[in-house]
Amino acid sequence: MRVCVIGTGYVGLVTGACLAHIGHDVVCIDNNEEKVKIMKAGQSPIFEPGLSEIMQGAIQSGRIEFSTDIAAGVAHGEILFIAVGTPPLPNGESDTRYVEAVARSIGANLNGGYKVIVNKSTVPIGSGDWVRMIVLDGLAERQKQLVTAGSGPAERLPEVADFDVVSNPEFLREGSAVYDTFNPDRIVLGGNSPRAVALMKQLYAPIVERQFAENKTAAPVPVLATDLSSAEMIKYAANAFLATKISFINEVANICDRVGADVTQVAKGIGLDSRIGSKFLNAGIGWGGSCFPKDVSALIHTADDYGYEAQLLKAAVSVNERQRLIALEKLQQALKILKGKTVGLLGLTFKPDTDDLRDAPALNLIEQLNRLGAKVKAYDPIVSQTGMRHGLSGVLVETDAERLADGCDALVLVTEWQQFITLDYNKMAKLMSHPVIIDGRNFLNPQDMEKAGFQYIGVGR
Repeated sequence: MRVCVIGTGYVGLVTGACLAHIGHDVVCIDNNEEKVKIMKAGQSPIFEPGLSEIMQGAIQSGRIEFSTDIAAGVAHGEILFIAVGTPPLPNGESDTRYVEAVARSIGANLNGGYKVIVNKSTVPIGSGDWVRMIVLDGLAERQKQLVTAGSGPAERLPEVADFDVVSNPEFLREGSAVYDTFNPDRIVLGGNSPRAVALMKQLYAPIVERQFAENKTAAPVPVLATDLSSAEMIKYAANAFLATKISFINEVANICDRVGADVTQVAKGIGLDSRIGSKFLNAGIGWGGSCFPKDVSALIHTADDYGYEAQLLKAAVSVNERQRLIALEKLQQALKILKGKTVGLLGLTFKPDTDDLRDAPALNLIEQLNRLGAKVKAYDPIVSQTGMRHGLSGVLVETDAERLADGCDALVLVTEWQQFITLDYNKMAKLMSHPVIIDGRNFLNPQDMEKAGFQYIGVGR
């Protein structure tokens, strides 16, 4: 099938590359010329395990192209994915300007033939009908321009406006996005047109049938067909639930700290209950990234718009905001005065196996430690390697963990990179002024750290 993906961020680029890998003819559109040049060379502009290899294979097979020409992309695609960003506004509402611009451009470039326009971006509930309206507005503007320019009679709307809008929310985890694309828990298709839904099922058939899955003999991937609004709500509800589950276990961890229980054992005990499950029960310094904060805030804002106060979701956000400062409190308990002390952060990105710093807890820690007069250093396997410094004022980024430890009064493990398990903690402890480590993810073995010479402090342990 012919596919056009507009927007090449985490979702768009992974979607386009993986659809090309399974055999579709894909054109990826982005308005950033430098980024397009990088992708044409087979290089991924983002760090995502396995993505560069998928891209290079698709380029070599001729199944994927990258361009800035949206008109050519719209002409190419039977299925047009809108995969641009919807960043949060200060009030928590999603900024849909980029979605609007793309939808208007699609309308201005419709050239006949049936199209399925797919909302892949996480958009506010009700956006399916809104996107349809914007596409029609773009088409009407083009018709008006044709008449004004004297190019003859305007094209008749029914002949060129043969399209449907589908909501196809993504459930990709950064750092596992390629794996998640080929091994999804479910595929959700929201739409009012059986024709559009049938084409989307055809598009995803190789994935549904597990042809590219890790376990090719597993049962087919469940495909849930819903109305537009329900599909949009599924995405928000899923992320809001997971964020709330993390905030819940962090609340439990804070109680464990006070009563002498170990939250890791508590989480294991309740996770064995099939009604609860063990995933997303890892206590620590809170959630961040590009999805959870934005989606929970957007759902709260939507509820407010319709006269409902989402008290549980607001509480989940409040717990998370406080949890980000737990490491700071533990540093103060261990070191007392932080002014003039040197604190090293192990990890900067909001989660391992990504280079994403959006709403990362590390940024809050850096800000507060600077405010209290501490010197802040950090080491991150990706940030240190790539030389990324945007948004990292007030912190010295070191090139390895031992340079980080040298002269530090305490370390804080912020991101649970797998590489941090095998660091030479014996050597690092000897390099520190005070060998204290705050394990903000309960990732390290307390006994091993104490043998290495550290004063180990976990969260809820």
